[in-house]
Amino acid sequence: MFTTTLKVALLCTVLSLVMGFPVAYFLARTHTRFKSLLIILLVFPLMVGNVVRAAGWMVVLGNAGAANALFKALGLIDEPIKLLYTPLAVVIGTTAVVLPFMILTLQSVLEGIDFSLEEASRNLGANHAITFFRVIVPLAAPGVAAGTLLVFILCMNAYATPVLLGGTGITMMAPSLYAQITKASNWPFGSAMALVLVCATLVIAVSSSWLIHRRYVKTMTT
Repeated sequence: MFTTTLKVALLCTVLSLVMGFPVAYFLARTHTRFKSLLIILLVFPLMVGNVVRAAGWMVVLGNAGAANALFKALGLIDEPIKLLYTPLAVVIGTTAVVLPFMILTLQSVLEGIDFSLEEASRNLGANHAITFFRVIVPLAAPGVAAGTLLVFILCMNAYATPVLLGGTGITMMAPSLYAQITKASNWPFGSAMALVLVCATLVIAVSSSWLIHRRYVKTMTT
């Protein structure tokens, strides 16, 4: 149970970072007059409850949902495939919930970077990849650390999304903890699970922050 929760949280955190960094970089660099509109569209999903968003994903991922209909129209499948009530559905739904948090956190840090450093790197002969990994990523390390920690904590404590999209196909800590207290009335075991979840999240978050900060300081001093 704890291992499953940890794996899902790590996977969702990595996916949100990989997908969120390019979007945040684009928002930080763009000077279009529609930038405010783009940010509003990004923030808008946060105004909708997790239950409502999970219900939307249930419509998309169901056997008669949009995903199966699209796959069938493209000729990729003959019969509907089971997407709902699987670990994949939980990963997709949880990543969609936490992605805006990652993008907004990264964007605020990227906007503070002097992008003339990127131009200087290019003038010195570095290509796009080298400039990105040797200049932009180290400077954005504080934002990466903050966004990663925030998203990881949210994923570790996710409740509505695993319950609605995972069903009995996956067991995570927060739903199990809630069930122990409300359904089984096993308060001691539920309290022990809560303590394990809080302590594990805290230890992993602090350790990750320390490692990222250490690497950031090392990069800035070399």
